Amino acid sequence: MKFPALLLTVTAASAAAQPAAYVLDPAHSFVHFEVLHFGTSTSRGRFGPIAGAVTLDRSAGRGAVSLRVPTTGVDTGLPVFNARLREADLLASTEFPDAYFVATRFRFEGDRLAEVRGEFTLRGVSQPLSLFARRFACRSDEGTEVCGGDFEGELLRSDFGATFGLPFVADRVRLLVQVEGRRH
Repeated sequence: MKFPALLLTVTAASAAAQPAAYVLDPAHSFVHFEVLHFGTSTSRGRFGPIAGAVTLDRSAGRGAVSLRVPTTGVDTGLPVFNARLREADLLASTEFPDAYFVATRFRFEGDRLAEVRGEFTLRGVSQPLSLFARRFACRSDEGTEVCGGDFEGELLRSDFGATFGLPFVADRVRLLVQVEGRRH
């Protein structure tokens, strides 16, 4: 099953009159996260590689993005912590092995993609999520257009029922999404 990739690859592709389609490169597409741990330090990790595809019509200022994030692939660098995050009171990875981001609302500032708004589903719960473009560019790679960028967003884990450790481990989670997609 294909998922229109993360909003990320969407935008910087050449300004074509026709919609352009991109497929995420798994070697360059990950979701990183940060959460304050006991008010002293920041716990970090990543999910991935993420799968997805993007369709973008830059001349019309619209597109479609969808991505699949494997919660079973959470990696903090500490195997015991990874296992704890996969438990039912946090990611619930056994019951919900994937999270999803689907978006069709794009905001441009001039010709530059500024924001992609959509819906993020984690643990079977869907909530609105905005991802803000921090960087986005395209290049030619062996005759194929490759676009990628860095996007940032925030969510409250309690909105998805992941409440273990509150308030000692913060509710607010910062998301840093890196993607690269190849036009096809």
